Parts: sequence; C-alpha cells; structure tokens
Amino acid sequence: MANTAKDYYKTLGVGKSASQDEVKKAFRKLARKYHPDLNSGDKTSEHKFKEVNEAYEVLGDEKKRADYDQFGKSPFEGGGAGFDYRAYTSGDSFDFGDMFSDILGGAGGHGQADFRGSDLVMGLELTLEEAFSGVAKPISFNREVNCKDCGGTGAETFQQCDRCKGTGRLSAAKGFFKMAQPCPACNGTGKRTTKACRTCNGRGKTLQAESIKVKIPAGADSGSRVRLRGMGGAGQGRGGNGDLQIEITVRPHPLFTRKGDDIYLELPITFGEATLGAKIEIPAMEGLTVMTLPPGAQSGQKFKLSGKGFPSTRSGKRGDQFVVLKIAVPKNISDKDKEAINQIEALYKESPRKGMIRK
Repeated sequence: MANTAKDYYKTLGVGKSASQDEVKKAFRKLARKYHPDLNSGDKTSEHKFKEVNEAYEVLGDEKKRADYDQFGKSPFEGGGAGFDYRAYTSGDSFDFGDMFSDILGGAGGHGQADFRGSDLVMGLELTLEEAFSGVAKPISFNREVNCKDCGGTGAETFQQCDRCKGTGRLSAAKGFFKMAQPCPACNGTGKRTTKACRTCNGRGKTLQAESIKVKIPAGADSGSRVRLRGMGGAGQGRGGNGDLQIEITVRPHPLFTRKGDDIYLELPITFGEATLGAKIEIPAMEGLTVMTLPPGAQSGQKFKLSGKGFPSTRSGKRGDQFVVLKIAVPKNISDKDKEAINQIEALYKESPRKGMIRK
C-alpha cells in the first residue's frame, strides 16, 4: 500500500532543520491566510486551516516533534508501534486563543478586544516653491480620542458580563483543539454597561480639536502623502491609534510646468538674440540663472539645464530644467521698422517652408 502519510514540514512549508521560531512564524502566516473568520464559507480554506493546525500541534511542541522525527510519518496517521499520536490529543485540547489574538486583532481572553483606530485623510495645498524647498505648514483637524471620563469604555458604571463570566471570550471546541473569540455580548471587555457615560453618550470616544505643524519634505508632488503616525482615530484595547495622512496638491505656476522631477519653462527671446546668440538671465526654482544662447537658435528649440529641477523625495537627486525657446514678434511697427524687417527678410536665401508644400 502506498504511503499517504502527511508530511507536517511540507504542510507548514519549512525544512526539517527549521528552528522553533521559524516553525512558529510559518504557522502564524498560514493561520492568518486560511483562518475561517477571514475566509467565511470557503471549505478549501477551512480544510487547509485544519491541516496547518494539526501540523503545528506536533512541530510546535519540541517533544512531539522529536518523536515525529524519530518514528516518521506513519505513526501519526495510524497510531503505529512506538508512538501513539492519540495520546497527545485524547482529553487534551490545544488552545489557540492567545495565538490568534494578534492574528485577528481579538482579545484572546485578556480583556477588551484590540482594534486599531481609523486613519484620517486631509488635503493640503502648496505653492510650487513650497513643494520645491519643503515647508512646515500649520494644520487644524478634529479626531476621535478615548473619552477621558470613562477611559474609552463608554460606561459610567458596569457589571461582569454574564455570558462570558467576565473572561471577555467564548471558546468553542473543534476536533482536538479549541478556538477562542471575543464575547459578542460585551465586545471582549468582560463587562456589561449598566449606565452609559454621559460625556460620550456611551461611545467611549469624543472629538478633539488638534492644531499642529506638519513638515512637508522637499520635492513633494501632487498626489503624494505625508503620514503622521498615531494622529488618527483612537484605537480600542491594545490597538494603537490610526494615522493622519496628508494628501498634497501643488498649485499651477505661472511660469513653470512640472513633469516628475523635471521642470519646463517657455522662454520668449528676440529675433536678434536668436540670430546672433546671447547671454540672458532666466528664472529658475532657486532664483535667476544665466543661460547662453548659441547663434542661430530656433523657436521651439529645447535646452537642458542639468540639476536645476526638483529634488527626488527618495534619493534627493535633482531633476533638470528644460527651456523651450519662443521667438517674440514685435508689434505696432513703423514704416521705418518695416524697411528694416524687409532687409532682414532678404537674408533668407530660400523659404523656411521649402519642401513642405508640393504643387
């Protein structure tokens, strides 16, 4: 008969030389993945969850693991000679309550259920200059905090929960192990409210106004976010506060257009500057800079000023500034001006549109 015995190491995805900590970490990862509370109605996940727990029941215990390694897989399947797997499960259920308290955020039988507070998101508008250099901006917002009068319980007076007898959890046996979940009657606190807190009307939370300065890093762009940890909604039990996320919007600039860490500037120049070349002052993010135009520059021609763009928020490396030329045409010219322009026209030996139009 073929050996169909289970390989507990393979079930947990670890090697036989894995340490107990590695076994435990593998179990936690798989237990989270296949836990019935996270896969409601999924029979495949339920079956996998049972297999994972069965494997950890053995490999998570050093004595059972040693016997398993010594006698092989068969005794665990059929109670073979030298080792009786049933001796480890008969009349002894394995309590996963504490194990799953951190996986599912539940109480695990130790007081109030633990839930992380909600995250808050607020918008913040910056000028292009502020986004370039970074800035500390004052902001004001409201967030939920635990009620100071009741400590976040929502109760002015309370009594022991009669359903869980004050333990805060209910246990249910499934095969050779048992599961513990927060008591729904008292939300895992082990206490029932007899009189609601008048300050928070039994919610356990109150709104608090906050005014702080948020530091925006140099190089921030529209759509980027700055996270202020712990400045969101209040958590429950041992669950921490949520975070405040500041979503950045950068206002359009009258001169510059930003593309990633590069900036673009459309620069008007005269016909003479384009023809003869020139050194001209142009605006940059850090103030004025000097740019040299070569003789014969063309309208629409693009020049790059390396390292004059925005700093990267990741590496700090600067982008580039691109200057796009645009020849400005004079207006309100006199007859004398027209004569001068006609003389310039005579300099063209052929039409600049030659080859574009076919007759």
